[in-house]
Amino acid sequence: MNVLIGIAIFVVIALIGWAIAEAKPGIFGYNQSEDEQAVEQNAKDALVKNGYDEQNIKDVIKNISTKGFEA
Repeated sequence: MNVLIGIAIFVVIALIGWAIAEAKPGIFGYNQSEDEQAVEQNAKDALVKNGYDEQNIKDVIKNISTKGFEA
């Protein structure tokens, strides 16, 4: 009987924790300020200006050493 009470208490605590975790993003939202958005845009512009190119998996495999070194 004590085991059943312990399991029930554990389930109730787990459900309360789950409800808090689900409600937290809705209650405590985060919005970027205009300064943060400007800094992020400047960083993106700098990457594009300096030749940043997003690579796909084939490009990554060509650039990394997956076969070891040649003597």
